[in-house]
Amino acid sequence: MTIMSDFDRCVEFVLAEEGGTANHPADPGGLTRYGISKRAYPNADIASLTRDAAKAIYRRDYWNPVRGDELPAGIDLLVFDCAVNQGTGVAIRFLQIASDTTVDGEMGPDTLRAANKTGATDRIAVDFCALRAARYARSPKIDVFGKGWFRRLFRAFGEAQRVGGWS
Repeated sequence: MTIMSDFDRCVEFVLAEEGGTANHPADPGGLTRYGISKRAYPNADIASLTRDAAKAIYRRDYWNPVRGDELPAGIDLLVFDCAVNQGTGVAIRFLQIASDTTVDGEMGPDTLRAANKTGATDRIAVDFCALRAARYARSPKIDVFGKGWFRRLFRAFGEAQRVGGWS
């Protein structure tokens, strides 16, 4: 039986990684609070954004599009964290590549079935993280943000492995 996902567990991980308020000059997102950027949400009052409002945005715009509630524990965190950090389309395509299913950018029944395949979770997780790492390595911002991105990726993998119960 597959252990199903938990939005609260996953969003707490993301919020811890994203931190509070930032406005790094090399970050094209501009003013950011709880990982929600002015660039992505130009009409939001980012400076006053509450933690609960950030969670609602994460659920609506990141968790729901990747269908986190239908992913196995561990994979849900990896896909959700990737969606937040690299985009929902990227997260879905990486999951499709890692789970050897058609790469169409849509989180449909074939992708979900492949992601939930018994005994494949650990391989999918490793392949998914490798794809994420390769994309980071190609980023022109690798010199500025690379160390932090890789730390986040390693922490996400460790947490996913812990909650997923695989090695």
